[in-house]
Amino acid sequence: MTLYRFVFASVCLCLLTGMVSVGAEPDGHLVIIGGALRDDNADVGNRIIALAGGPGAKIAVIPAAAAEPDVAAQAIVALLERYGAKAFVVPVSVNLKDRDYRREASSPANVDLINAATGVYFVGGRQTLITGALQKPDGENSPVLNAIWDLYRRGGVIAGSSAGAAIMSKFMFGDPTTVINSIKLDMSDEREISTGLGFVGPELFVDQHAIARGRFARMISLMIKKHYEIGIGIDENTAMVVDKHHNVEIVGYKGAVFIDLKDAIVNKNTQAFNVSRAKISYLDRGDRFNYLTRVFTVVSEKQMDPVNQAKPLNHEKLFSSDFLGNTTIVDLMENLIDSDQSQATGFAIPDPDGPGPETGFRFILAKTAQSQGYWSNAFDSYSVLNMMLDIQPVQIVQPFFSLK
Repeated sequence: MTLYRFVFASVCLCLLTGMVSVGAEPDGHLVIIGGALRDDNADVGNRIIALAGGPGAKIAVIPAAAAEPDVAAQAIVALLERYGAKAFVVPVSVNLKDRDYRREASSPANVDLINAATGVYFVGGRQTLITGALQKPDGENSPVLNAIWDLYRRGGVIAGSSAGAAIMSKFMFGDPTTVINSIKLDMSDEREISTGLGFVGPELFVDQHAIARGRFARMISLMIKKHYEIGIGIDENTAMVVDKHHNVEIVGYKGAVFIDLKDAIVNKNTQAFNVSRAKISYLDRGDRFNYLTRVFTVVSEKQMDPVNQAKPLNHEKLFSSDFLGNTTIVDLMENLIDSDQSQATGFAIPDPDGPGPETGFRFILAKTAQSQGYWSNAFDSYSVLNMMLDIQPVQIVQPFFSLK
């Protein structure tokens, strides 16, 4: 047998037996934290360590996003070590003094640090600083980023909070304005939208601070612009754990909103942002979801107590004058699923001093035949599945005048 035929046969055999993992899903896990992670959040801390191999796991901390990388990195190192890791800093950051971040991102010593680790943690800050530090000007991966991908493929864990969560998607918000201005003005790829690192794959969009800051609305806007059908907005002090089978588990303090735009409709005859028939669900801690099959698995304690919509607890009309406010979307979903009302409505109005036309938005949250709710006394919270959300532009008359 000639050398050519021998090599060809060997490659074919490897492909058939699975020895070459071309196109295979990474074997690792993602722990995507919505920001503002508290030091006492043992559920998230312990999960990162467990997925990285247990006590003594070597976790590389990347402080690229932070304004003060040294301070931020040491805080995360201390946090991870509190839960049993052997954490260390890989000094790649635009903001690190007396260091050339390009050289650090190509350093064989730093690549060796990643290769010896079983986990990586991206600190919060500005997500464009992460991509700027780890990708070359032409968009090619740096050696350190390639090493991080290798770690993920071989079964390691990649965790990140806030900015460290944003970079998980193929696309991310770059330097956006306020939520309402993000949906009011046409987002551009030059400023508001940027390219992430794509660890979570091309099917899913991820955003952070989603419930506390009302970012579910800007998620929908970006998802439409970049042709995503599915997205998850994770809340503060909470994480979503993603495995290679596209399963998501919510751990930590609160939960996440899941957006499904498969059946959504956009009125192309209206210039302003609008959408109807967007599907929205709230996944609470302990809940699971597969984002390819769209199958929800509510935590077992809640499965025993589904909401009986024939005997609702709430009878008042549901309305919010600040639909993008802190936890408003989840509060309305929880009240509506256990209500005799068919829908909840609300408005978001622009900053009187903000840019652009005086356009606000009306939100209509509605129950459907597929809507389900679950309650748990142990969790003191609901899980709410399959509500419909419409967002309509409305004209706001400004300036406002005080009544005399």
